[in-house]
Amino acid sequence: MDSPLINVMIKAAKKASRGLRRDFNELENLQVMTKGPANFVTAADIRTQNTIYDELSYAKPDWSFIMEESKPIRGSNPNSKFIIDPIDGTTNFMHGNPNFAISIAAEIDNKLEAALIYSPITDEMFIAERGKGAFLNDKRIRVASRKKLSESILITGIPHLGRGDIDLFLREMKILIPEVAGIRRSGSAALDLAWVAAGRYDAFWERGLASWDIAAGILMIKEAGGYVQGINGKDSDMWDGNIISGNEDILNTLIEKLEV
Repeated sequence: MDSPLINVMIKAAKKASRGLRRDFNELENLQVMTKGPANFVTAADIRTQNTIYDELSYAKPDWSFIMEESKPIRGSNPNSKFIIDPIDGTTNFMHGNPNFAISIAAEIDNKLEAALIYSPITDEMFIAERGKGAFLNDKRIRVASRKKLSESILITGIPHLGRGDIDLFLREMKILIPEVAGIRRSGSAALDLAWVAAGRYDAFWERGLASWDIAAGILMIKEAGGYVQGINGKDSDMWDGNIISGNEDILNTLIEKLEV
């Protein structure tokens, strides 16, 4: 049975997803603002975040919040907080691409305790709790067991307007493309991590992400039997948004290859 904490998170995500699905079917009426080069926020992001915040703050009024579309909110209990991305994959959402997700993580005393990544269009609910495993729609998930890069499909982000080191990315591609069965780019880091946890991809790496992009996915990977760390091997690098994950064998091999 799910804990009261994860049940509150599921309730918030489900409630927020109703409006999000409506917005997805009415994209021509969507209000869009630009935060920076190729960095967008929609009215749907704001509404979704507000719904999630209202639900979670009602259940946990003393908790703190870190959310993509607002400044941090410090509660009376600063050692407990939710880390929220209302729409991870906003650009996909804006283009009618269903590959986006709600991402919620709960952290207590600097430890990730619960995680949720929900795909509203496909109705896939990924959840994890520390020490209790990771699940997709109530079915236990595990990272893939492949040991060879030549049999593996990797997932990553690709630099684009205003973001990323293009030269580094091209060097990595030159090294990895001949070694692997395939490399993908989905546009949602949260879903990428969830799919690694479910064994659909063998490994994920990306640089320059935010805590709300990766917090839920970090716990998801660990509870699915995988490994996750900073690309340079340090947790501090991971929380700076430079993250790599997979099973132990593929992760170690990939780290060696990425030392470019």
